[in-house]
Amino acid sequence: MTYGGHRPASGAISHNDDHIIGDGTRMTIEGMLATDAIIPRLEAEDKKQALHALAMKAEAVTGARAPDIYAALLQRERLSSTSLGRGIAIPHVKLPTVKAITCIFARLEQPIPFESHDGEAVDLLFFLLAPETAGADHLKALARISRLVRDPATLDGLRSAKDAEALRSVLMKPITSHAA
Repeated sequence: MTYGGHRPASGAISHNDDHIIGDGTRMTIEGMLATDAIIPRLEAEDKKQALHALAMKAEAVTGARAPDIYAALLQRERLSSTSLGRGIAIPHVKLPTVKAITCIFARLEQPIPFESHDGEAVDLLFFLLAPETAGADHLKALARISRLVRDPATLDGLRSAKDAEALRSVLMKPITSHAA
């Protein structure tokens, strides 16, 4: 199984852990994060606007059709909110037209309600797209992102970074805490 189409630079360490995917490679945020897939200031008034913006970006990144992506996102959110709490959500879908596990990151200009179990509005979105055939690799990718966002220093960095380049830098840094 491929993911994101990007491999870490030689010797790079990017939040590595024991998430090995089907082809034997280590799953990293760097490997899943598509080029030009960071939105540093997403303007959205509500959850649907945010999901629509993510679908549009995903079309540009993956070539899958935005209407199909958006419909899948809405269907997934109807099952239950993908918010983790603490201002974080990981909307995720599998589509037959997606060829590789791909992550798009967006920081919202203003937090929005996201039907979070803790009632907190969301300001950080990690949108994960996967091929329908991804199987366990899709779950490993979700676990990888979940582990990343348990690190308080990472969350602080994501919320204070000035631009896309600074956000990418935060996403690539090794985790500083011993978040479980």
